[in-house]
Parts: sequence; C-alpha cells; structure tokens
Amino acid sequence: MRRSWLVLVWALAIWCFGTVGAVAQQAPAEQSPTQQSGRVVNVGVYVSPPFVMAGKDRTFSGMAIDVWESVAAHTGLAYRYVPYPTISGLLDATRSSQIDIAVTNLTITRERAETISYTQPWYDAGLRIMVVNNAGSGFSDLFNGLRDAGHLRGYASLLVIVLLATLALTLFDRRFDRDFPQRWREGIAESLFHVVSLVTSGKTTRKNLFGWHGRLIAAFWMICGVATLAYVTSSVTSVMTAISLTQNINSLADLPGKTVGVFTGSVAERFIGDLGISSISYDDLTDAVPALKAGHIDAIVADAPILEHYDHSNPEQKMAVVGSIFHPDKYGFAFPYDSDLTTPVTLQVLEMQEDGTLAIIKQKYFGNSP
Repeated sequence: MRRSWLVLVWALAIWCFGTVGAVAQQAPAEQSPTQQSGRVVNVGVYVSPPFVMAGKDRTFSGMAIDVWESVAAHTGLAYRYVPYPTISGLLDATRSSQIDIAVTNLTITRERAETISYTQPWYDAGLRIMVVNNAGSGFSDLFNGLRDAGHLRGYASLLVIVLLATLALTLFDRRFDRDFPQRWREGIAESLFHVVSLVTSGKTTRKNLFGWHGRLIAAFWMICGVATLAYVTSSVTSVMTAISLTQNINSLADLPGKTVGVFTGSVAERFIGDLGISSISYDDLTDAVPALKAGHIDAIVADAPILEHYDHSNPEQKMAVVGSIFHPDKYGFAFPYDSDLTTPVTLQVLEMQEDGTLAIIKQKYFGNSP
C-alpha cells in the first residue's frame, strides 16, 4: 500500500513538472524592446540644420541624428528613417503611431506632452529673431524712401529751377555788371556759385547793383533759398525716421505691428500667435528666407540655434540674428503615448549626459558656445 502511494506521488510530481514546462514553452518571458530580435524602429525626422541635415540616398546627419544613433547603438535597436516636410506632420505621425520615434530639435511643451511621450531633454534652446542685414545699405534705403515719397520729383524740379536761375543771372550780370566775367564758362560758374550758395545756406556775397531795390530782390532770393534748404532737410529727415521705425527690429518688443515668418506647427508659431502678432507660416528656412528678402515678412522667429547656424553657414544671404534669446525651451525625442521605447531611450540619454557624450556631440556642431 505504501509503495502504491509513493508511485502515485511520483507520477503526480512528474505530471506537474511537465505541465509547467509546457506552459513555459507556450508563454516565454517578455523581452525588453532592446532585446526583441527582428524589430526595426521607424524613426521620423524633420530636416532642421544643424540638428538634422539631409544627404543623398535618404541619409541624414546632424546633432540630433548623432545622439539618436549613439542611443540606438547602445540599446541594440535597428531603425529606418522616415522624413517629414513639416514639424506638424512629424508630430501627427508620432501621435498616430505611424512612426516609433520623432528625431529633430523637437521642443518639449505641456500641450504636446498630453498626447505624446518625451525623453529626458538633451539640448537647451529658445527663440530668436532673424532679419535682413541692412548694414551698408543706408543710402539705398534713403534713395528708395525719397523716391517712394515723391521727393525725388521735387528735387528734380528744384534742379531745373537752379539751372534756369543760373542762366538768367548770367544774362542779367553780363548786361548790368561791368566787372562780371565776359567769358560764358566763367560767367556761368560765377552765377551757379551764387545760386547754389543761396539754396544750401541762404546766404550770398553778391554785389548790390540797384541800391535799395537790389536789397529787396536779394532778400526775396534769400527767403527762397532758406525755404528750399528747409524742404530738403525736412524731407530727408522724415524719410530716415520712417526707415528707422519700419525696418529696425532688434528685440521682441519691436515685433508688434510687423508681419513675422514662423514654421508650421512650431512653438514659435503658437507663441507669436498668443502675442497677437501677425504671422505667416512656412515649412522651413528655405521658404521663409526668400519671403523675408522680398519684403513679404519683416522678420523670422524660430529656434535660436537654427537661425544662428543658418546665418553662419549662408553669409551671402546677408541675414542677421538679433536680440537675446526669449521663450527658453528644451529639446527631446518624442514617442507615441505610452511607448515601450520611452524608458530605455531616456535612460541612455541620461547616461550620455553623465558620461560627457552629449557635450562632445554638441561641441562638434556648436564649438565651445555655452
């Protein structure tokens, strides 16, 4: 009897171990994202130098790309790049899980964090302003301003009057002044000097030939000269003042009343809209800069490192980045909400911060700038 019970116990034990083994084979232990063999991560990118730059054959480079590829190498993730033409398109693809991760200089905001997940920030940035560099173009601006205001036509009329007055004065003095030069070129030069002296200073040293009558005539011409000088001075001053008011943008405080270029779906677009400043949205700088140079917009507001890199890399465009950084923000990689990639990628970003890898990558693209 005792032997029968032992046989029954051993049979039951063998059955239990066999069942557990079968269950273990049917339901293997869950693997982390970095251990899943055969998984290829779709990486959405938005071209934004120097963080993401497009090369040939769908290759990409830049600071954000270097950071991501270092993360991927340490976590064992295979990936393919999927480019998007706008930030808003990249964000929409992230929210809808069309891609597994968004890689670019993507600003972390509370509104975005409600629908997508972010890594630890890997870059501190903010917004700045880019305008056309007007240094050295003062005369051109003044000439265009005088022309647009109609003053050049007035100056042309004054020139005709000066020439006619010079001729009339020459004929008059040749007849009544015995000391007046009789050679035409010398006489015209003498008369032109007197007329221009009246126009530019309101004064002249002309000889009085007719007593008190001559004094009255001289006084009349002096009044005409002073009026002419006042007109020229006031017209130039008014145009220069208008140029200063309409073109000088040096800070955020100068933007109200102007039209600003921003990128579609960017933080700058939202920020400028909240301030009530008129704006026009563009896909990127290749669209916004021509609009700025053509006068369709007065300035471009975007991420400071993007504008600074463009200005440094394209000196022939004659742009200028002005003012200090405002609306400071941070960049991070983004994932669909509750993505299983968020934690391992964030941990690797933190490790890169702690071991100095991020600082080395940043120095590669921005030098020793703070």
